This record gives sequence, C-alpha cells and structure tokens, in this order.
Amino acid sequence: VQLQAYGGGLVQAGDFLRLSCAASGRSFSSGAVGWFRQAPGKEREFVAAIRRGGFTYYGAFVKGRFTISTDSAKTTVYLQMNSLAPEDTAVYYCAADWHPIFRSIRTAGEYNYWGQGTLVTVSS
Repeated sequence: VQLQAYGGGLVQAGDFLRLSCAASGRSFSSGAVGWFRQAPGKEREFVAAIRRGGFTYYGAFVKGRFTISTDSAKTTVYLQMNSLAPEDTAVYYCAADWHPIFRSIRTAGEYNYWGQGTLVTVSS
C-alpha cells in the first residue's frame, strides 16, 4: 500500500486548503486514516482521523476549523482546513492502517503506512 498526500501550499491567514491522501492498492473502508503535522522544531502532532464506520476524531487545537472525510470509493481521504492561521504552518502527513482495533487512533505509532508530507504555509 502506498499513500500519497498532496494539496499543501502557501496561503494567507483566514484562507482555506484541502489536503488529500490517496491510497494505491487498498481501500480505507476497513481501516483508519490519520493526519498528523510537524512544524519546525516541534514534535509531530495529531490533527484528525477517520475510521471505518465514518467515526472522526480531531486534535484539540482544531476547534471546528478542519473536517476529515472520504470519497465514496474510500480510496481518498480529505482534510478540509478552514480559517487557517500562521500557527497551522507545518508539514502535514497522512497515515493509515487496518488494525482490527486501534488502541489510540491519535497516536502516530498506531499507523504503519505513511505518505510523504505536504507543506502548508500560512502567512500572516
């Protein structure tokens, strides 16, 4: 399984972006997909996740600004990010796995498949 993350870019504060995470070789329908981000000099941080059944999870900092979703074929996961702020600047990574049970869907170590990062830069 290979994951490809894309959609990052340079935007101004208050703008929006939609990130995509596409899987080749497997559907997400029976697994979970998470988005994580890492800003320079900071640890990787949980952003959002979606698992089978459509259950969604968000980091505390999201505060309703981001929405995670999938396409109907369950091969692409989207992260719609609205009201972006400079502190959202980071490399965003998508990750996936198909554990029968996730002990902690917010933990990066739960995921064995990772896409390359996509850079999001928000200017003030």
